[in-house]
Amino acid sequence: MDFATHAEPFRRELVVHCYRMLGSVHEAEDLVQEALLKAWRAWERYDASRASVRTWLYKIATNACLSALEGRARRPLPAGLGGPSDDPGSPLVPDFEVPWLQPFPDARLDDPAARVVRRGSLRLALVAAMQLLPPKQRAVLILRDVLEFSAAEVASQLDTSVASVNSALQRARAGISGTAESSVSEPGDVSAVIDRYIRSFEAADIDGLVALLTDDAVLEMPPVPLWYSGKADYGRFMARLYDMRGTGWRMVPTSANGQPATIAYCLGEDGRYHLHTLQIFTVTPAGITHNVVFQDPEVFRAFRFRPTLPAVRSPSGGE
Repeated sequence: MDFATHAEPFRRELVVHCYRMLGSVHEAEDLVQEALLKAWRAWERYDASRASVRTWLYKIATNACLSALEGRARRPLPAGLGGPSDDPGSPLVPDFEVPWLQPFPDARLDDPAARVVRRGSLRLALVAAMQLLPPKQRAVLILRDVLEFSAAEVASQLDTSVASVNSALQRARAGISGTAESSVSEPGDVSAVIDRYIRSFEAADIDGLVALLTDDAVLEMPPVPLWYSGKADYGRFMARLYDMRGTGWRMVPTSANGQPATIAYCLGEDGRYHLHTLQIFTVTPAGITHNVVFQDPEVFRAFRFRPTLPAVRSPSGGE
């Protein structure tokens, strides 16, 4: 049997798996490459009677992630580091020493059907909550509850007992209970909400933006270790943004982590719109409850965004 023919179809889903484990697209891609190299070297010893190729590859990839996570700090979002700021005028100083949680581009998923299946398990808040778990519990939770491997399969993948797997799963479920958006009820017109947000943002209409928010809406902006809670501070921060950056903006709709998102471009002195941020929204029937705004070059590279847009409107911010 040819290794590449049997293994390559699983590359993308393995990247998604390692992303859930690590919270980083770049690290996930590197770990999958490492895992596939290890699998290729062991291909002659693969025994189809003991496990499917997919199960075997997940074992190798999961253990590569566990090794990579040894002694490593978790990847947080700003809201996971402390309380909200009460000063929308605080200096926006990036902290690149923190290994921030990164978003995942929906375009890198296998197909539309797979995106629907994985939507809840890729939400930013859930991935962030998973980072709070010890690595072994994180692995068990993902393998059992997300990928739906049996307890016996997971025990084999992690070289442990079924009883240990069941115990770790129970602790992991308790660990993320009530802390993550594992299941968000979205309105039927999510795109309409985002379209209204885009129109308000481009018009510098702060009242229009705030009207789309819930009372306790959260705004956070990695790699800046600040975050804000509530309509009032959200609006005050937006007023500050327009004062600093001007009112010339383009917003391009996209998606990430199975959530609606936009790419924001800011008008420069050269007359072109320059890539500014990726904004990922949590939208409920009550309104927008969360906006995570990424302004990180590593994130931009992972999403392959166009660095600029011309003065004439373009249909897409991607390449």
